[in-house]
Amino acid sequence: MVGATSGVTIGVTLGIITGGEPIIIAAYAISGMVAGILNRFGKIGVIAGFCIGNVILAYASNGYTVELIYFKEILLASIILLAIPKNIRIDIEEFTGGSKFLPVTRERSLTREKETVQKLNHVSETIKKMANAYAKDSKSQNYTAEEREENKQIFINELLNNLDVYKDNLLYEDIVNVDGKIVDEIFSVLLEKQEIEREDLLKIFADCNSYIVGFDDKEVSEYLEENILQMLRTINISYKVSKNNFVWQKKLEESKKNMETQLKGVSKVLSGIAKDIQKEVTEERSYTKQEIEIIELLKQKEIEVEEVTINKEDRFIIHIFTKQPVDNAIVENILTKTLKEKIVLNEENSTKTDLIYIADDKYVIGFATADASKNQSEVSGDNIIQTRLKDGKYLIALSDGMGTGRKANESSMQVLTMLQNLLASGFDKNTSIELITSSLMSKSEEIFATLDVAILDLYKGTIECIKSGACPTYIKKNKHVQIIKSNSLPAGIINQDNIQIFDTDIQNEEILVMCTDGILDSNIEYKNKELWVKYLFEDIETKNTKKIADIILNEAIDNNFGKIKDDMSVIVCKFMKKDDYEKIAKKQ
Repeated sequence: MVGATSGVTIGVTLGIITGGEPIIIAAYAISGMVAGILNRFGKIGVIAGFCIGNVILAYASNGYTVELIYFKEILLASIILLAIPKNIRIDIEEFTGGSKFLPVTRERSLTREKETVQKLNHVSETIKKMANAYAKDSKSQNYTAEEREENKQIFINELLNNLDVYKDNLLYEDIVNVDGKIVDEIFSVLLEKQEIEREDLLKIFADCNSYIVGFDDKEVSEYLEENILQMLRTINISYKVSKNNFVWQKKLEESKKNMETQLKGVSKVLSGIAKDIQKEVTEERSYTKQEIEIIELLKQKEIEVEEVTINKEDRFIIHIFTKQPVDNAIVENILTKTLKEKIVLNEENSTKTDLIYIADDKYVIGFATADASKNQSEVSGDNIIQTRLKDGKYLIALSDGMGTGRKANESSMQVLTMLQNLLASGFDKNTSIELITSSLMSKSEEIFATLDVAILDLYKGTIECIKSGACPTYIKKNKHVQIIKSNSLPAGIINQDNIQIFDTDIQNEEILVMCTDGILDSNIEYKNKELWVKYLFEDIETKNTKKIADIILNEAIDNNFGKIKDDMSVIVCKFMKKDDYEKIAKKQ
């Protein structure tokens, strides 16, 4: 923990001072963490750990072992570390006089850091994925006609400035004629190969009917060679300088904008974690009457707890740390009687001794999916996640990677994994999607994916739909179907300031449908393609979620006579009041 925290501090400080990329933060954090782990082996272990961490992250982010922190710097630091005598220790009390600046916290304060560590682990995973976005791409750029012309003009201006001192060069007149075909051909070769060679230049002159002759005469030949090499150097230097203006400058501007978004998001969540830690160490929190009552009742059942915290915004969230695994039924019963509301375990976010209990949902959900891959495609480009968050809400998300096959699958899975990690580590929804978009934009390869999110609060009875380039969501109550649409582009195409967010209340026996564009685009009869799904959904009589999903998928396949033109995915959710559901269950 000390190594990782020190690494993050150093990485952020250097990033601010030097304007470096976010990957430096991850490099120092991970190297510091590994160094801390190997600290038990002494100074050599610390040095080896730092080197290993540097190599691991370099390989993970760049695909090759080019160090992110230069080894000459590590070598210098290692020499200094080894030179410090072992008997030298820094006694903090010499500076503080043994005074305790903070009050003594309860025994539980250290144990509660486990939750903070979990949050930091999620942040670490997110930063790692952001860092991967800055992998360098050595391939040549593809430009539009307008960009090519703009770049060519910058190159010409630089070339003319450098040619001023070579007016006596035999090739000067041909090359200074920037409106001619020769300069255009030279620029095309530079775009393709990044550097022009002697053979390329001679071929361009020959193709433009401007032959260079005189190689048969030794004296003339030497003079020509000197002129050719002089012009080659001038052209290549001019291109390299101008390239910084028309390629790297744009890339730098884009990277800075993305970096700003990413670091603001990381700063926001780290600030929240810091506030949590500060609350724990700056004041002795007193137990509430309800917390004391719960601790006493648990003791009577021979359940030893280290700490109990009760929070209530919309619903009760109770965090209990125990010394050993417990019978959850007993704990639930005690919490329910004390808080006078039915309390249940949030299993997805609890461990054996770190338990999270929440006020029970007032709605139940039926969930089903149906999917099909494009014909001859080995894997679908669509991905789905369904999970329960720590606050008790359900996250359901669907992502469609652009195209089909493995690359599209990796794009959509990356979007969903980042979303899950960001939400788990404390980022809000808007910041999470902005970070995902900026990270994908920063990647060297094209990675585009839609993002369709439904956050279900089954306690309050609300649905929050968040869309980035996603297809409409359909909500059916009785025979009426409501369409929730988005006009935003997929994550990674543009840096969107306004992600579409829609809120609605849950109605009893309401049914929600989410799908990918493979479903919508399968029908060619409707100009407004979203309508055919709406009309089909209205006509479906069954309320069985799996049957609804299968009917929509099969109808989409039948639209193209059984041929699957694109990856297709359908999610169907049905909501019912818990009281009504339990009555029906008892009758059955």
